[in-house]
Order: sequence, then C-alpha cells, then structure tokens
Amino acid sequence: MQYNPRAIGQTIRNIRKEKGLSQDVLSGLAGIGRTHLTMIEAGSKAANMETLMKLSDAMDMKLSELVQRYESEAEESDENEL
Repeated sequence: MQYNPRAIGQTIRNIRKEKGLSQDVLSGLAGIGRTHLTMIEAGSKAANMETLMKLSDAMDMKLSELVQRYESEAEESDENEL
C-alpha cells in the first residue's frame, strides 16, 4: 500500500467529524494552524509524522489507531474502485 495524502486527510476528517470537532478546535488542540489542517484534510499537503502524532493525540487516540483506520478506509476505497 502506498501512502496517499488524500486518503489520510479523509480519514482525519472522518474521525474529526465523528468526534464532533471543528477544524478550529482540532487544529488548536494539535497546535497546528487551521489552514494547515484544511490542506491536510484536502490531501493537498502531506502530514509528517510529528503532525500525525499531534493530530492523533488531539483526537484522543494512538497514532497506531489512526494508521489502522487509514489502512482500513484506504483498502475499502480501493475495493470500491474496482
């Protein structure tokens, strides 16, 4: 599986919405700019490991849980494209 910035952005957006967080709140909790988060969610900017760790912490989850969710959603997306 290749890293897909758009797919990780969509995963972050999905989790953020499930947790009832706005972009303003999540970016504040994670200590990143809201514009930065917007670009990550849109897939126009790839998040580095430090940013992914900050976001997962801010969403009260382990980084491994975020990665697992990303892998699961990316696989589903790949299957739906076939």
